[in-house]
Amino acid sequence: MKKLIILSIISVLALSSCSADNTSSSVESEMQDMQIQNESHFSQKNTVDYIPLNFTNQAGLWLPYMDFENYMYNKSEDEYRQEVKKILSSAKAEGINTIYFHVHPNGDAYYKSDIFPKGIYYTGDYDPLQIMLDEAHDMGISVHAWINPFRMQTVEQMENLPGDFIVKQWINENSPMVKIVNNRWYLNPAYEEVSELVSACAEEILENYSVDGIHIDDYFYPTTDTEFDIEAFEASDSNDLSQWRQDNITNMVKSLYDTVKNHNKRVKFGISPQGNINANYNSQYADVKLWSGTEGYADYIIPQIYFGFENETCPFEPTLHEWEKLIGDSGVSLVIGLAEYKLGEEDKWAGVTGEMEWIENPDIINQQIELVKSSSADGYALYR
Repeated sequence: MKKLIILSIISVLALSSCSADNTSSSVESEMQDMQIQNESHFSQKNTVDYIPLNFTNQAGLWLPYMDFENYMYNKSEDEYRQEVKKILSSAKAEGINTIYFHVHPNGDAYYKSDIFPKGIYYTGDYDPLQIMLDEAHDMGISVHAWINPFRMQTVEQMENLPGDFIVKQWINENSPMVKIVNNRWYLNPAYEEVSELVSACAEEILENYSVDGIHIDDYFYPTTDTEFDIEAFEASDSNDLSQWRQDNITNMVKSLYDTVKNHNKRVKFGISPQGNINANYNSQYADVKLWSGTEGYADYIIPQIYFGFENETCPFEPTLHEWEKLIGDSGVSLVIGLAEYKLGEEDKWAGVTGEMEWIENPDIINQQIELVKSSSADGYALYR
């Protein structure tokens, strides 16, 4: 029954599809494509010949929802647009060509959605994603819609949401498809209905917006507690919980990738997992070796190598080389995530030798960027 509910949501959302494009290998050609797109696409949605703007070498910047309070919350449409222009102009001046815009961080929407409720900082009647797309594309900047697949609202926030929200319905039915971890609801990756809802989120965005990519980060399993998905595991044929959980996450990733490509083969799908390869398996059951080394799961991988050169567990340069080996000749692009937010701060998880590195070496990000440029990676992305 729940599967039918999700499918009915998808069918209501289904509009005319967009066709694929070829990403140019040169900035000049990409800008010509964008000029054509500006003239023919931005005045209307759901055009069938949309040409995404993407770059062979990404210089990316994450725009997380936590900052929306500063430039979206209680802002008029004109105020928000002006703030977006400032952000994008500054990013472009720094050489940024790709934005990952947080459109679905907590079971909510920072776009016009028929599935999810508005985000807490989305207080206006305008469309923040459409404005971001318009302004970014006018500047020749690519926009990837960034979603968190499983993280939902807090317990208190969920209580105030309407009863027709599909996740609220599952909660009211006491369904194991939604569980509480640390006072926040999370979708349970063990169920097909959950994967369908995640794909419906991506499909809704793809059908209604000229995004250049769909992007997810490292919020996979929220806990290693065996009780989180015990019902589904005991009903499965598996006797290996870790592998079973990895398969659940991989099924979701594959479904998202196929959703993107079925809509428009030229739109990119990317994943930003933890930088520590082993931690992906030990804590979140993310099979990054499969996704990075095999075609058909992601177009690009952005490991969050948020470590200094002197980090005692994962020093930056050896970790970068580990990811290079993981990618190999798979055809998946490797973009390196860098922790600009750590500048001037103590890194208490870096060990004794690396604890003060981000204070003592203010040029660390520039040094890391230069090392990335000399590697086989296809760019870098900054988290501030």
